[in-house]
Amino acid sequence: MNQQTQAVSKPPKRDRSIVMSLEKEEQVKPLALNPALAVSPTVHPIGHSHDEEAARWWKSSQYLRKRRCFIWCCGCCGALVVILGVIILILALTLFKVKDPRLTMNSIHIDTLNFGSRDVNDPTNLADQISFNATLRADISLKNPNIASFKFDKSTTMFYYQGETVGVAYAPDGNIGSHSTARMNVTVDVMADQVAKTRFNFSLVGTSVNLTSFTDIYGRVNVWGIYKRDIEILLNCSMTVDLNIVGQDAKNKVCQANVR
Repeated sequence: MNQQTQAVSKPPKRDRSIVMSLEKEEQVKPLALNPALAVSPTVHPIGHSHDEEAARWWKSSQYLRKRRCFIWCCGCCGALVVILGVIILILALTLFKVKDPRLTMNSIHIDTLNFGSRDVNDPTNLADQISFNATLRADISLKNPNIASFKFDKSTTMFYYQGETVGVAYAPDGNIGSHSTARMNVTVDVMADQVAKTRFNFSLVGTSVNLTSFTDIYGRVNVWGIYKRDIEILLNCSMTVDLNIVGQDAKNKVCQANVR
């Protein structure tokens, strides 16, 4: 009985070898993945999330680069506007600020002086016999304080006695450089014969007379052809001429210049 049981419990050697070979094949063969746990390529494709992240990074870098360029351009434009404003302000306060030229009557010299009567033997009308002629030489200086040149036209200097014109002098045109002074000598022949008939007092013979003069100069300051300004200078003077002395300067000279 025991021998039969042992015989039944022990499998044959051939079957044992088959079982062992099957176990080895199962150990070598990889386990199949669970379909429930497997990742579907249609839902989560391999590498798709990496491409999206790279695209987002590229767009962000492009935005930051454009923003930096925009800020840099705005800063450069703002700095350029500030610099141009400062330059324009400096030029307006220095170069383009045109100063008024100064006209000065330095002296009035009496070269010749003739005063008397034409016919002293005919005292019937002394006013008609009065003769008063003089040659005056005016020394005028015109100063240009600007950095640009000052070009002026021909000018006139008129002399008056008691409101009547007794002589006119003309000066040529010219051009004065920057920060320069031009001097002009104008000569005028004063002939007061016609005025003396009605206004000149014969009792003034051997004394002095009061004369006035008026000078008008018109010119233009040209700053590099960019800015131009027309200027008119008016000079009024009063003086006293001694009828006894020749070769002297007029006395009590008072002048006033106006620029417009």
